Amino acid sequence: MMKPINTIIFDLGGVLIDWNPAYVFRDVFQDDEKMNWFFDNICTSDWNENQDAGYPISQATEDLVVKYPDYERLIRMYYGQWEKMLGGEIIGTVRILKSLIEDPQYKVVALTNWSSETFPIAQKRFEFLSWFEGIIVSGEEKTRKPFKEIYEITLSRFNLQPECSLFIDDNLRNIEAAQKLGINGIHFKDPDQLGESLEKFQINI
Repeated sequence: MMKPINTIIFDLGGVLIDWNPAYVFRDVFQDDEKMNWFFDNICTSDWNENQDAGYPISQATEDLVVKYPDYERLIRMYYGQWEKMLGGEIIGTVRILKSLIEDPQYKVVALTNWSSETFPIAQKRFEFLSWFEGIIVSGEEKTRKPFKEIYEITLSRFNLQPECSLFIDDNLRNIEAAQKLGINGIHFKDPDQLGESLEKFQINI
């Protein structure tokens, strides 16, 4: 028998916040194939995630400029115009969040891969980030999803039982890592799918 869920753990980017570097670079390249090549080979997701784990943005930028001097202008744009990568809130998910926050039977926290240097920008823009009982920011912890340490930090800091916790993330890799520690998971696709998935855990919104 599955134990009743008493804690919901939300990812932020891609679940509650629309974040996409294409918002900066699509106008630069005017060609999705060229833009995607840049993300696959220069400012890669692995490079960005290193900053999510606490590596200084200024140093990361200089490292890449030294490695790819022909792309210096574009590399500096990545964090120089980072704020433009933030779209709006994902309205349907924020509504679900509000419903869960207002239900006293649930503790609601967040676990996000995010640079500690840029996260304050999001906090100023999105009022709903103040609703959580707490937020684990990878850049502050110097580790990130999908490494088990950040899940263990989350469980310990909020005194959570993994089998009574439910983690929502748009990256399947991160869900699978949480499940290895006994945390229930929902691989987020869109707000409607999330609502249907919550019902399967007997969580009504």
